[in-house]
Amino acid sequence: MLNKNEKIAIVVCSNGKNNEDKDRLEKLESILVEMGLVPVFTKYIYKDKFGRAALPEVRANELMSFYKNKEIKAIFDISGGDISNGILDYLDYDLIKDNYKPFFGYSDLTTVLNALVSKTNEINYLYQILNIIENDEIRKNFENTFLKNQNSLFDVNWKFLQGNSVEGEVIGGNIRCFLKLVGTQYFPKSDGKLLFIEGLGTSIESLATNLSQLKQLGIFDNISGLLIGTFTKIEKEYSIDEIFEFIQEYIPEHLPVVKTSEVGHAKDSKVLEIGGMMNIKNELV
Repeated sequence: MLNKNEKIAIVVCSNGKNNEDKDRLEKLESILVEMGLVPVFTKYIYKDKFGRAALPEVRANELMSFYKNKEIKAIFDISGGDISNGILDYLDYDLIKDNYKPFFGYSDLTTVLNALVSKTNEINYLYQILNIIENDEIRKNFENTFLKNQNSLFDVNWKFLQGNSVEGEVIGGNIRCFLKLVGTQYFPKSDGKLLFIEGLGTSIESLATNLSQLKQLGIFDNISGLLIGTFTKIEKEYSIDEIFEFIQEYIPEHLPVVKTSEVGHAKDSKVLEIGGMMNIKNELV
């Protein structure tokens, strides 16, 4: 996907970073340079008094400048939180489609990922590049995937909880953030799609709220399958079987469901293609 000496953009579309994060960002820059990449950081990184690195329009314009820059080959967002949906009205989706380059982000960037897919029909990626500062193994998997064209981060293991096969285009991401798009022009069509959901601080009560909303929207009646990532907080309190028992209260009996522990908020989380096609069969059948 990338070659040495190519430029990649590092952006902050959601909450601004804390000043205390400076050392971590310097480490990220050092690691990327050591790999042979050329990171170009946004001018708007750190929080103002309202928690923003800049106004929504400014953050959007900064992102657009990287799409316009022919030297930039990929865009990686290093933020998360609450406010990335504020930039959506200021993006030029026709220009983005004409100057496509892969966009990577996770958590709150679920809003941007799904909006980009809805408006451009191009694949973008649920992934947090900042995790490569954690250890050598994560770093090696990143290098193998993006610079050596291996499948290290794309090879996700799935376990069937219901049904024997899932097939379709992937939408979704962080369940709370995905639901911010409901009622807007950026909410993706769900017919025949695979819905992926995950959460970091989601409580069992919050999950009930989110699942009820998805059910009331008719999403579970339209999708071709449900993909479940990690629910970090909930999985400390409940087993996977208990979580699935809970989710079954909201979904049709015929809906195929698969679970992975490899995509979510963990530091070693792998990559999921939002807008990409997935076809998984239960090899145990």
